[in-house]
Amino acid sequence: LTYLLFEAQEEESYIRSVKQEVEELFGTINLSHLYFAKKTLRKILRVINKHSRYSGEKQTDIELRIFFCHQLQDSGIPFRRNTALSNLYDGQLKKINNVLVTLHEDLQHDYTREISKLQEEKDTGKTTWTLFRGKKKN
Repeated sequence: LTYLLFEAQEEESYIRSVKQEVEELFGTINLSHLYFAKKTLRKILRVINKHSRYSGEKQTDIELRIFFCHQLQDSGIPFRRNTALSNLYDGQLKKINNVLVTLHEDLQHDYTREISKLQEEKDTGKTTWTLFRGKKKN
């Protein structure tokens, strides 16, 4: 109801506020064990799914899922080494691609470039992590 009353007219500000909430949730991820990280990531996805349903806009859904994938890559969680987390990431890419097909061609082209970057970064493994606690190896 809050979405319909206050935020339906300004979809961009709604997306920004949800992205800010997701960013804050990424800051609360417990990096001591992959199990806890996975639980928090699923919680974040529940928030994204909830806000996507409220909006009903396909662009909003795609933008939030792309943002989630970027945040996951930048978080320092070695999701490529864990099957469950890798499947979680791949599932988001599949959902993005399923919604992408229904959009206008111009929007498809814009988002396709963004998605190909996400896929490329996942496949190449942009960073190498020595420890799970977020210490990068340069």
